[in-house]
Amino acid sequence: MTLLHKRHHFTTPAPLRAACQGAVLACALFAGAAMAQKPHQAALDAATQQKEEALKLLEQMVNIDSGSANTEGLDKVREIVVAELRKLDARIETFSAEPHPGTNVVATITGQGKKKILILAHIDTVFKEGTAAAKPFYIKDGRAYGPGVMDNKGGVVAGLQALKILQKIGFKDYGQITFLIDTNEEVGSVGTSALIERIAKQHDVALNLEPGRPADGLVVERKGSATALIEVKGLASHAGVAPEAGRNAAMEVAHQVLQLAKTGDAAKKTTVNFTVLNANGPTNVIPATASARGDVRAATPEELDRVEKDLVRISQNKLIPETEVRVRLIRGLPPMPRSPASDKLVAMAEGIYAEIGKKLTIESSGGAADASLVAGVGVPVLDGFGIVGGGIHTPDEYAEVESVVPRLYLLSRMLMDLSAN
Repeated sequence: MTLLHKRHHFTTPAPLRAACQGAVLACALFAGAAMAQKPHQAALDAATQQKEEALKLLEQMVNIDSGSANTEGLDKVREIVVAELRKLDARIETFSAEPHPGTNVVATITGQGKKKILILAHIDTVFKEGTAAAKPFYIKDGRAYGPGVMDNKGGVVAGLQALKILQKIGFKDYGQITFLIDTNEEVGSVGTSALIERIAKQHDVALNLEPGRPADGLVVERKGSATALIEVKGLASHAGVAPEAGRNAAMEVAHQVLQLAKTGDAAKKTTVNFTVLNANGPTNVIPATASARGDVRAATPEELDRVEKDLVRISQNKLIPETEVRVRLIRGLPPMPRSPASDKLVAMAEGIYAEIGKKLTIESSGGAADASLVAGVGVPVLDGFGIVGGGIHTPDEYAEVESVVPRLYLLSRMLMDLSAN
C-alpha cells in the first residue's frame, strides 16, 4: 500500500480511512472471538470419556444413605471419595466435624504453577436412613434419580472427575488445588465452618460444587441464613375453671409470630418465615411456656442486623399482659453478595461454556451454602459447578445425564484458566 500511495500520490480520505480501520478491527475481533469459541479438544475428549465412569461413581454413592447424622453412611461415602483422591496422588488430611458426626476431608494436589484454587462439596444429604434402599439410583428419560443425586453427590463426582481430566491431559499449571469435603452442610456446617474459613484464606479463589441450576445456571449470589427464636413464659391455670388466672403463653407466642413475620422486606429480598411452634400440654391447662422458631434469609449482613433489632423492638408489643417474651436471632451462614471479583469469574465461565456452544444462566439463590463462608473471609467464589438437576431435597431429586460432559468440561477448564489468570 505504501508503494501504491507513492506511485499515484493518492491519500485516503479520513472518514474512509477510519471506516477501513474499523472494519479491520472488527474482523480481528471477530476472528479472535471465533478462535475463543473453539473448545480445548483434549479436555473435551477427556470429559466425554469420563461420562460413564462418573455415572457409575454417582450410582455407588447415591445408593448409600448419608444423612447429616448418619455416621456409618458418611464414613462409607468418605472412604469412596478418599480412594478416588488417592488415585490422583492427593495428600489427604481429615478433621473432626464435632459437634456433628462424620469426618471432613481436605485433599491437596500440588502442581507446577502459582495459583491456589479451592473447590468444595458436601457428602451429607437431607434424606433419612432407608431412603436409598427404598429408592435406589436409576436412570429414566435422560434423568438420574436417587437421594442426593444432585445435592451434592453430583457435585462431589464433578470435582473428582474434573481433577481426573487434568491428570489425563497432563495439566499441572496450578500451584495447588484443594478439594474440601464437608460432612454437615445440610445442617449449617456447624462442624466445618471454622475449617472452611481457615482453608479458604490460604487460597486465591474458590469454586463451590453445589448443583447446577435447572436452567443450566451458576450461582453468583446467595442469601445469608439465621434462625429467629421466640420464647414466652406465662402462668399456668385451669382452662375451664380459672382461665383468667393464667397467662396464656401459647396465645402470646401466636401473637408474636404474626407480628414478627412482618419484619421481612420483599423489596430487599428479606424473608422471615416462622415454621415451628411449640406449646405442649393438656388442652385443659393454660400453657405456662411456649416457643417458636423461624427461618430468616437476607442478602446482606446489614439486613440481618436490621431484622435482629426489629425483632427485639416489636416483640415488646405484647398481647397477654404479664408474660415474659424473649427474642433472639441465631446467625447461620453469612450472605454471599455479588461482587466485581465474582463477575470476573462469571465472565470466565461464560466464555468457557461458549467454547462448546452452550450458554449459562447466572442466578441468585435464597439458599445458604458453604460458598457463603468463603465469601465471608474475602475470597472470590462462584457457585453451582455441580451436575445440572432439579427437585432438590425431594423424593424426586434428579440430575440431567446429558449435563455430565458439559459440566465436567466447564469445571476442568475453569481450573485451567484460573491457574493461568
